[in-house]
Amino acid sequence: MQATENLNIVSFDPMPTPQEIHQRVPLTENAAKSVLAGRRSLEAILDRRDKRRFVVVGPCSIHDPVAGIDYARRLKALADEVSETLLLVMRVYFEKPRTATGWKGYINDPRMDDSFHIEEGMQKAREFLLAVSELGLPAGTEALDPISPQYLGDLIAWTAIGARTSESQTHREMSSGLSTPVGFKNGTDGSLSTAVNAIISAASPHSFLGINAEGRSSVTRTRGNKYGHLVLRGGGDRPNYDTVSVALAEAALSKAKLPSNIVIDCSHANSYKKPELQPLVMQDCINQIRLGNQSIVGLMIESNIEAGNQAIPADLSQLKYGCSVTDGCVDWTTTEKMIRNAHAALKGSHS
Repeated sequence: MQATENLNIVSFDPMPTPQEIHQRVPLTENAAKSVLAGRRSLEAILDRRDKRRFVVVGPCSIHDPVAGIDYARRLKALADEVSETLLLVMRVYFEKPRTATGWKGYINDPRMDDSFHIEEGMQKAREFLLAVSELGLPAGTEALDPISPQYLGDLIAWTAIGARTSESQTHREMSSGLSTPVGFKNGTDGSLSTAVNAIISAASPHSFLGINAEGRSSVTRTRGNKYGHLVLRGGGDRPNYDTVSVALAEAALSKAKLPSNIVIDCSHANSYKKPELQPLVMQDCINQIRLGNQSIVGLMIESNIEAGNQAIPADLSQLKYGCSVTDGCVDWTTTEKMIRNAHAALKGSHS
């Protein structure tokens, strides 16, 4: 009989189960406390029980764990300094959605040479998240692959669903079962309806195919996630962080009978993909909060040790330390200034 399946599959390489990866890199008590404290604080901000705002800040993507932990240590010190007004969550992105081609991130290709040692990348990603959590810093990431949360979800405090995947039923179902608050980004064309519908969908129970800790295919049944919220990242070649755009987003959430919880992404279309404009976006949003806006609960910043970005060289020893290999970022000095200025402004605010 002629074969009718797997005609374009080259091989099925064994992958360690989530349970095996957990056993190799076990959750520690300190890390668990850090993750749970981060989640509870984020939930309190979204519920308005905590008057602070949260800021998801860090590299566009993690490619060098040494530079990543260097960044995390700096961020932890800054987080303690501004904790009265801001909850800092480190942006720890391992999976990169690509419009066409390009490096798919640390999990998929940890050696950055198209060798795709995913089994190695998953373990290294878990080791990195554990180290960040051990510092007492909550971590935020983008959920792209629906299987990854079973490997890493116990070390994540906040999750983003990207502009390209907010419309995906798979990602809405997955979000309904995540243990973290989830921010849904508006569409790449700037439309809000995709993200609003995603928040509604993720709040409902779902049943779908997934894997369990033993790596076995399972019918996953969820109870729904009530901490979905909207992330404005601009789109359709224009920003949407201004007061009019925020008011329109508030109206869309109100019409859908959803809490008016909005996070502003200072990067992407909101800064016309020019990282050096991120401070202006943040300053505008903090000013809106100072003037009484209650719906802007958080901000996102793409930041690294060094400014800008770099191409991945054939000789990886030529990589510039602490510089993004994906989207351009603001440098650490600028990041400190942005966050300290926001802290100072909010300290005098009664909002």
